[in-house]
Amino acid sequence: MRRRPLTDAVPRLVGALGCGLAVSLAFPPYDLPWLMPAGLAGLMVLVRHASRGLALGMIFGLGFMVPLLRWLTIIGVDAWFALSVLEAVFFGAMTVLWRSLAHRRSWPVVYAVSWAGFEVLRGVIPFGGFPWGTLAFGLVDSPVVRYGRLGGTVLVSLVVVGAVAVAVDLVERRDRSPIGILMALSAVALVAVSALLPVGIAGVGHSVRVAAIQGNVPGEGMDPFAERRKVLDNHAETTRAYAAQVTAGERPAPDIVIWPENSTDIDPYADTSAYDEIDQAVRAIGVPTLVGAVVDGPTATQVQNMGIVWDPTTGPGAQYIKRHPVPFGEYIPFRGLLTRFISRLDQIPRDFARGDRAGVLQLGPVKVGDVICFEVAYDGLVRDVVNAGGQLLVVQTNNATYTGTGQLEQQFAISRYRAIETGRTVVVAATNGISGVISPSGRVVERSQQRTRAVLEQTVTLGEDATLGVRLGWWLELLAVLATASLVVAGLLERRRRTGTMGG
Repeated sequence: MRRRPLTDAVPRLVGALGCGLAVSLAFPPYDLPWLMPAGLAGLMVLVRHASRGLALGMIFGLGFMVPLLRWLTIIGVDAWFALSVLEAVFFGAMTVLWRSLAHRRSWPVVYAVSWAGFEVLRGVIPFGGFPWGTLAFGLVDSPVVRYGRLGGTVLVSLVVVGAVAVAVDLVERRDRSPIGILMALSAVALVAVSALLPVGIAGVGHSVRVAAIQGNVPGEGMDPFAERRKVLDNHAETTRAYAAQVTAGERPAPDIVIWPENSTDIDPYADTSAYDEIDQAVRAIGVPTLVGAVVDGPTATQVQNMGIVWDPTTGPGAQYIKRHPVPFGEYIPFRGLLTRFISRLDQIPRDFARGDRAGVLQLGPVKVGDVICFEVAYDGLVRDVVNAGGQLLVVQTNNATYTGTGQLEQQFAISRYRAIETGRTVVVAATNGISGVISPSGRVVERSQQRTRAVLEQTVTLGEDATLGVRLGWWLELLAVLATASLVVAGLLERRRRTGTMGG
């Protein structure tokens, strides 16, 4: 007796959920990258042998994103679920396309290109996108991530998904022909050769000694900055204590110092006491310091998330204003409508104004490329600071809200990937962890513990050139999206042919 469609569908949906979970477990804090190809292969098999793809893709997306984004429960279970569903929609749309073109002999290419294309779209729309879960970010300890140096995150995804798809194709067809063997060897070689790809500094420049200050915060969860003055005090006190050690000859003097995002939530331009406290700390250490501050915005209803170059002699100077504020975290889309129904949004009374210039700042002897917190996940923002001359990549971050969750490890892994991609040393300065210094090969030179005060100091070499990943990344993203769009058109035409609605 033939089984009912519902009975057939349930095991497939459970399988898709398990495949999504497998891919999720490849990322921090789980760090099981060998599960990624297993999850991708399972999804491909399920979609290729199903009558429809939407439900499988959506369930896969939920299995992937719900565990990955569990740290959002700090904000609210509704926010966690809503963002997970939104991201799952992209996977659902992708697998609809996969199903429509599954019969093509070139399906492995179709699957790889469309995965990369939808990954780009997830990082762009809506509200500027959310690229969390980009495959490259879960593979920082795998040699294949070195492809990012040649073509950015898109090339990593093309290689990984393409190699898995070729393997699935050969197993399904049991192809032992010379062409099949050649394809198998090519897929293996594509992965194996990644271990030989060069990493390291892109264009060796001069060396500088950099220090990152982690002052710690008194609160936790949704209220880590309940005592705003204490947060500033902590960073100023930590810097002054460090300066005393330098003066005593216990530690070498730095050339530059980095404070994290939100190291002062009190506007130093409007509050004299905050200005004086920062100025005294910077004068004590005696070198240019990048200070993370929240300052008043261009209108009364706005504020700005800013990195300020603070000179020990002349005080505050050049500024970088965060270009990509976090929707529903730093500004509220459709504020007038949504605040009527979601009272929790009142915790963000003023929207963060958006900056319009890349974060390249002259900090003493160094041109730093500054990205703030979640900005490190956005390919274009990182490329911009390197193309504009950034010699050292700095990530100023305040993820104190997510202390004790996987978000900190995930963001730190993204910073490690950016070091490999850009050929730059990356300095992460966090309010209460994880701060770190990452070499251009992605190796962690030094990192802090969470919920502690720390001063991380290292002598690092500056980068002078742009890698191919930086130069070609945008073009590969564009090609991936255009190719995916053309595949969508082809899929629609295939559907019309099968249903007899082409006309003629």
